[in-house]
Amino acid sequence: MTFAASALADLESLLVDGGSVVVAESELVRHGEDFSIHPARRPDAVVLPASTREVAAVIALAAREGVPVVPFGAGTSLEGHVIPVAGGISLDLTRLDRILELRPSDLTATVQAGVTRRQLDAAARRHGLQFPVDPGADATLGGMAATNASGTTTVRYGGMRRQVLALEAVLGDAQVVRTGSRAAKSSAGYDITSLLVGSEGTLAVITELTVRLHPVEESGATVRAAFPDIAAACAAAVDVVAGGVLVTRLELLDAWNVAAVNSYSGAALPERPLLLIDITGAPAAVDENLAAVADIVGDHGAADVVLERDDATRRALWRTRHDAAYAVMATAPGKKPRSTDICVPVSELPAAITAAREAVDALGLDAGIGGHVADGNFHVAFMLDPGDEGEVDRARKLDGLLVDDALARGGTCSGEHGIGIGKRAYLAREHPDLIPLYRKLKGVFDPHGILNPGKVLP
Repeated sequence: MTFAASALADLESLLVDGGSVVVAESELVRHGEDFSIHPARRPDAVVLPASTREVAAVIALAAREGVPVVPFGAGTSLEGHVIPVAGGISLDLTRLDRILELRPSDLTATVQAGVTRRQLDAAARRHGLQFPVDPGADATLGGMAATNASGTTTVRYGGMRRQVLALEAVLGDAQVVRTGSRAAKSSAGYDITSLLVGSEGTLAVITELTVRLHPVEESGATVRAAFPDIAAACAAAVDVVAGGVLVTRLELLDAWNVAAVNSYSGAALPERPLLLIDITGAPAAVDENLAAVADIVGDHGAADVVLERDDATRRALWRTRHDAAYAVMATAPGKKPRSTDICVPVSELPAAITAAREAVDALGLDAGIGGHVADGNFHVAFMLDPGDEGEVDRARKLDGLLVDDALARGGTCSGEHGIGIGKRAYLAREHPDLIPLYRKLKGVFDPHGILNPGKVLP
């Protein structure tokens, strides 16, 4: 259901702290899509609130009118999270962009939901601290919390759920709640903070977060190792993890991905399966872990092993890793990127990736495999024409095969991208006994059913 013109005028009257309503065509288009292949759907209006009070007022009106409200941050989600599939209001939180308090002695910061991860990290580094969660895009922290984002450094620091200590959020009945505290730990009551982190805007709109900060490491080094085949690279990654080596990042790029990165970034990486391994900490600990990594990759037939200690060179090398998504896009201009997102126990990684490559080849897809292999989380990345039914059908078949294989290995349908639109059926496959409970929770937090409808629940 969409709202009437009179409700649009009511919206504008509610924005008493400087927010605004936008109905310009370009903004409706921008807020009707994300980085996924899912069909775009324009909202009826974009609302940019300037305060939590305005967010609550908008949600109260939407609840009264039965209008959907879809939270929007940077728009970089990969499973259609921000697409307003039922129209209504796209609630753009980017004006809530203040770092409210940074407490170096507590290793915490309190920020509004529209603050981006790079904005917070830059402020923290002035105090010798960092915010380490790095999903690649410069996403907003509210959006990252809503999707429980993670990335290359998760093996060392964990994803968003581990970083968030407290939240301010607005429920579907416009009630403003505060969860958690600034304390490092708590056993007080149900853990509503962790429930809202990863709820994808379906239970509440996050407006403020208190997050952990971490000291910047004293020194670091990066190992780049090329392997004869992807099975050897995966086996080496498993042994690094099982050996207790303290790595900050451990990333895999297969030969297809490396070729794409070389073409896009002008790099000259060996076009064989690569592991990029980052180790940080005190100098003595870095040296000890480097020696262990060198032994492990050598045992698995690695050649062309390069050790980088220069910070600028290391940053450039990791930039090529972060460019991988854009490199994939450059392989087929005009198509849309698709990246699968299953996660398995690390010991199952070699067999799971072998099965994934067999499925890709059997379906005739031109795709690369890479991922955060220290967590068992890997992605099959390729380009897709949403208008080509044959391509779409093969992509769906691949998704299903990968999910079935992951679940059989004790894994999950999503390691980090979330459920959104595209994985609702897979969530039901993974947790059929929990779907009724999810629905009950949805009814408690969002009694009018207006918060990001059409997402998560099948």
